Amino acid sequence: MSHSIDTLQRSLAPVLAPLSWVYSAGMRVRAGFYQRGLLPAWEPDALTVSVGNIGWGGSGKTPIAGWLLGWAESRGMEALLLTRGYKARPVTYPYLVTPGALVEEAGDEPLMLATMHRKAKVVVDPVRTRAGRWAMGQFRPGLVVLDDGFQHMAVKRHVDLVLLRPDDLAGQWNRVIPAGSWREPAAALKRADAFLVKMAPENFTRLIPFISERLERFRKPVFSFQLRPVGVTHVLDGQAEAGFGGGAYLLVTGVGDPEQVRRSVARYFGYPPARHLVFRDHHAYTKADVLAMQTTARRLGCDAILCTPKDAVKLGPMCSEEFWRLDLRLDFGPSALGSGKPFNTWWSRRFDAFNLRRTDVLEDAREAEERVAADRDETTDGEHDHDQK
Repeated sequence: MSHSIDTLQRSLAPVLAPLSWVYSAGMRVRAGFYQRGLLPAWEPDALTVSVGNIGWGGSGKTPIAGWLLGWAESRGMEALLLTRGYKARPVTYPYLVTPGALVEEAGDEPLMLATMHRKAKVVVDPVRTRAGRWAMGQFRPGLVVLDDGFQHMAVKRHVDLVLLRPDDLAGQWNRVIPAGSWREPAAALKRADAFLVKMAPENFTRLIPFISERLERFRKPVFSFQLRPVGVTHVLDGQAEAGFGGGAYLLVTGVGDPEQVRRSVARYFGYPPARHLVFRDHHAYTKADVLAMQTTARRLGCDAILCTPKDAVKLGPMCSEEFWRLDLRLDFGPSALGSGKPFNTWWSRRFDAFNLRRTDVLEDAREAEERVAADRDETTDGEHDHDQK
């Protein structure tokens, strides 16, 4: 959320608060309908994890979804990602995203995930129950990831991951649309199985008093993670480098939290960009945009134009020799209100426990079917013997 919007919402709080109460009540009623089975929900035949948030803004859902796809691949497992595909405009639905797809059809984040995780199946469809049924019939995934799914209850999930921004635990706490950025009131957080906050370990430690005050009543673990630059890759030829050797560079971003990217990049290289060109999140770049980037870079003496992985996907074939992509790595940090283990350990144990329970249930069901079949055979044999007499 921009500072100007936040200021406007605060100034209009007396007027907007009643509307927020009405909206919150509606969301509570809707959630209750799903919980009582009054609204239909479809359950995939594989562990399904929702990666969502309570509000809008750059909380890090896409990196976490990508990490889950990579985790499944590391276990030799096919993963399925169901996403509505913000601003995607495919010809037909469901739409299976391939690395060579057009960004206009696939959407920037689905295309980025499909390109980075080629063994996963990324399916775009605003009706995710339709996409899920189709995909489960076409493939046999061992893991289903529901992108931006906390409020999307038409698909049942076995694990609900809720991502929070630091401000969600402070100034934005329980400020529901239209008075704030939250999509649901704080009571909805009881549905979460775990919380994740994107921030550096030292900052997370300072946030723990807020975490305890706001989240302790839900009795769910809180994990931290951060995205760290680890190098740059030339967009055209794929050449990887540690950096630009002290040379000037122009930073271009069209993401949810551009300032965080700028800080991370400056910290990694040891010096800031010559200039930071900021575009809105999901911006559809044009040739005029690229020309402006190239002109600005030349005027500032920059041999490199640096962009994020999502921007590189959106820029696509318009990139020229100057363009480099920032390489990022997701690292899990300390946790709170739990066992003290990082998220990746907690997740692996949760997944294994689910599959163990599922195996036991399937074995019990199979044994029950075998007993019913045996009883039926005995009954048939008895009737046959009676007829013989």
